[in-house]
Amino acid sequence: MALTERGIQLRIRFFGALFILAFLLIAGRAYYLQVVLAPELQSRADQQRQRVVKLAPQRGSIFDSRGDPLAVSLVAESLYADPVLIKSPKKVAEKLRKLLKRPKKELSRLLSSRKRFVWLGRKLDPEVAKEIRKLKIYGLQFVTERKRYYPQASIAAHVLGFTGLDPNGLEGIELEYDQPLQGTSGRLVSLHDARGRGLASAEQLVQGGVAGRNLFLTLDRSLQYVAEKELARVVRETGAVGGTIVMLEPASGRVLALASQPDYNPNSAGRYPAAKRRNRAVCDMYEPGSTFKPFLLAAVLEEGLVQPGKKIYCENGRYSVGGKTIRDHKKFKQLSLKETLKFSSNIGFAKLGKILERERFYSYIRNFGFGERSGIDLPGEVEGMLRPPSGWFEIDLAAISFGQGISVTPLQMAAAMGAIANGGLLMEPYLVEKITTADGELVEKRLPEVRRRVVSEKTARLVREMMVSVTEPGGTGTRAALPGYRVAGKTGTAQKVDMVTGGYSPDKRVSSFIGFVPADNPALVLSVTVDEPKGKAYGGLIAAPVFARIAGHTLSHLNILPKGTVVALTREPQATEPLPDLAPLLPDMVASDGLRMPNFSGMSYRQVLQTMQQRNLNLKLSGSGQVVKQYPPPGKVIRYGKSAWIRFGA
Repeated sequence: MALTERGIQLRIRFFGALFILAFLLIAGRAYYLQVVLAPELQSRADQQRQRVVKLAPQRGSIFDSRGDPLAVSLVAESLYADPVLIKSPKKVAEKLRKLLKRPKKELSRLLSSRKRFVWLGRKLDPEVAKEIRKLKIYGLQFVTERKRYYPQASIAAHVLGFTGLDPNGLEGIELEYDQPLQGTSGRLVSLHDARGRGLASAEQLVQGGVAGRNLFLTLDRSLQYVAEKELARVVRETGAVGGTIVMLEPASGRVLALASQPDYNPNSAGRYPAAKRRNRAVCDMYEPGSTFKPFLLAAVLEEGLVQPGKKIYCENGRYSVGGKTIRDHKKFKQLSLKETLKFSSNIGFAKLGKILERERFYSYIRNFGFGERSGIDLPGEVEGMLRPPSGWFEIDLAAISFGQGISVTPLQMAAAMGAIANGGLLMEPYLVEKITTADGELVEKRLPEVRRRVVSEKTARLVREMMVSVTEPGGTGTRAALPGYRVAGKTGTAQKVDMVTGGYSPDKRVSSFIGFVPADNPALVLSVTVDEPKGKAYGGLIAAPVFARIAGHTLSHLNILPKGTVVALTREPQATEPLPDLAPLLPDMVASDGLRMPNFSGMSYRQVLQTMQQRNLNLKLSGSGQVVKQYPPPGKVIRYGKSAWIRFGA
């Protein structure tokens, strides 16, 4: 039966409605997929065609107080593989094993895995990366990372510490300030098609990542080098097992140099045992011996228990305390306070300790910072060992009075001596002076911090004057004296505890000297300790000369001139003015009108410092690398008061 016109119209409308409904459904579905689900689908797609690997962040740099680099991050290449694309893992492993210095079996296992990304070598040497590129192995790729490098090698190694491969700080400043140095990680993004083939237009994309912050230390690289060189020299010459040097600025607590022996190179820290990497200045304890005596003297004077001019009977060299006999190295009778310190009478100080008594003595010891951490911004600092006075017997009080029966760290000693040098204030020692962004914007600046007042200015001044006598003729520290400067100091020779017997060793000693200079206005406190030197181990023989050599160079470096000497060689000396000693200078370096400039061209920083020390030169140094420019030119006279400098460059 033929359809009527009305039926046709209904059918058309019906199918039209179906088409419209289908269109709306398709359009709605398309909108849902392309708009509503778009972010989620895009994320799934990215996951399927991208491989994202987190890269090590770029650590900030570490500089000394003059802006010379001590730790930097250099560009290095790392090698990775897509094992799915490696056709013959064993053959590739054979080709790579010598270059990467890894076992063939290990490389073969990595290259045979079903993962799409495996590291084969991180932060490779440029020559190694170049040789691997020549192999043109499909499935191997390189990515740029940052490698930690210490341009000064072992200089300040115990302060700086080192990093791991990540790179996370593992020791020293690198560990203590790991978070600000770290920065944020970048990402390696590799794009691939459906068959796993890399897209040439975007094979390696490094996204994100912010460089870490830079640290500027209080250390002076030149002073640090001299301290380490002199410490290594005395350890070598005396056959000692180790030693430390701490140099502080007493007015602020800034650490100018911090050296330990034995040392190591942080560029290859893993090759050295932990014992060599240990920072002895903050981690090792020792009995200070006679270098502890100035603190008892300060306490007695502060309490007003003994007047400076009072005489102390020193028992003719032998004194019985608590059933034990204390001996002096000479048979002293009546000694003033000044003489008791100058000649380092153990008996005299045992009697002073008895006058002060346990509780007050303990209180002053604590106030000087012993038995607690100094607050230095370094990891691993120990508190030392100080027993409460309730456990002191009579012989303990006497022994602690001359520095036995108490354990301290070299840094504690230097910080405490700084309180006597600066007028009675115990300062908190610190190493990081300021923190900046990678662009040089200041983030944080450290200011000196007073922990507490220990003694009055008057008492500190009295003790300083008495300590000067130690380095004057007749004192125990004459080898620490410097011509033209008043040096305040104290020698120490302490027995070490024998870990087997529990008593004091008959032949193991710690030789030390601690002091400051110039005594009238101290610019530096310097502590020298030498652990187990062979032969005569007296602090005045072993440690005092080291103090003199380092202090002499430091004062010259800081332009603190000696009194009573002539430095202007360009004019005729007057009869009343002593001529400077030119004996250490080479004959061809001395002219009638002054010193001549050596030829430093091409020398390294260390070679320049050695030459300056040999020839008693004081030149301004800047930059890093090798000498590229100097003034005045080689052979020309260095005139007093005129500029003389050396510039280093790559």
